[in-house]
Amino acid sequence: MAAALATALLTVPLASFAQIKIGVVTSATGPTALVGIPQKNTVPLLPTKAGDLTVEYISLDDASDPTQTVTAFKKLISEDHVDAIIGPTGSPNAMSVLQFAAESGTPMLAPVGAASIVLPMTAQKKWAFKTTQNTDIIAQALVRDMVKRKIKTVGFIGFADAYGDDWYQVFGKLAAENGLDLIVSERYQRTDSSVTGQALKLLAAKPDAILVAGTGGAAALPQTTLAQQGYKGQFYQTHGAALPAFLKLGGKATEGTILAAGLMLVLPEIPDNNPSKPIVQDYIQRYEARYGEHPATFGANVYDAGLLLQHAIPIAAKAAKPGTPEFRKALRDALEQTHELVATQGVYNMSPEDHSGFDQRGRELITVKDGHWTLLH
Repeated sequence: MAAALATALLTVPLASFAQIKIGVVTSATGPTALVGIPQKNTVPLLPTKAGDLTVEYISLDDASDPTQTVTAFKKLISEDHVDAIIGPTGSPNAMSVLQFAAESGTPMLAPVGAASIVLPMTAQKKWAFKTTQNTDIIAQALVRDMVKRKIKTVGFIGFADAYGDDWYQVFGKLAAENGLDLIVSERYQRTDSSVTGQALKLLAAKPDAILVAGTGGAAALPQTTLAQQGYKGQFYQTHGAALPAFLKLGGKATEGTILAAGLMLVLPEIPDNNPSKPIVQDYIQRYEARYGEHPATFGANVYDAGLLLQHAIPIAAKAAKPGTPEFRKALRDALEQTHELVATQGVYNMSPEDHSGFDQRGRELITVKDGHWTLLH
């Protein structure tokens, strides 16, 4: 019997003893699907080796519903025993699972916009990391451009959720500090099909510029509505609009829009000596080869999560065995110590206080010209 057991053990691939399980939760269906689909599509492109260890990804769809996000997280943690989770797609979804990541001691790498996922830092948020630029880095670029253009009054319309709240607070503070008067503020739901009432209030206030804080195709709705109503001021968008669907759905109304986002949107214009450029090019080529279409930047946020884990896993493995609470704690610590890691969205430098890790290398000031993204000069 001992010989039979030995033979059975020999037939099991050695890699299975060293395998890391990573959960992925995306909104591949539902209202946030335009963002979630490129994220789900990116999962097969993630690194399957981290040092000498093999990595397996378990991908689930939460249908853009925070309640289903919670169900998916609990399953990945209690049934699949994952060592980390990439996701979820939306800011409200991510806020709904912060406590479960912390309670289980499972690092979460969220490809979401709202900085409130990681700021202000709390005991709960110490288990959350973020692979998109924090709001302040993007907002600073927009405010600087507004000041340069001698804009005096600004209107705001954003999602009535964590993403919109975060942008209103951060932008409002920066606007006041830079002499901009935020004279009108409106909100709308991600699922709304009309924002006529909100747009009329914005139009009546006659602001010099309007900032829309939405994501995906839903970011286009306020802008197209205002354009139809005759608004002639300057439109600004957040990095949440960095999606082909925004240009397609917004059409001519998007012309001249200004936003700040990662270099991927304007890659041909980025100098070859930019350290992120070859990594972005490799990601795009692999995505296009597999799916026959260009990826959105939101997919690249998930790809960066894979690169961060690939870097941190071998460090954590020196301290503890994968699949244990001690390993997950070591993995969290290793992620927090990430230094000068070059990825698609910029260069990551994490710390106990900063779980996003971007600096100005993580953004470009961009405009829409002739229906295409281009660097703003």
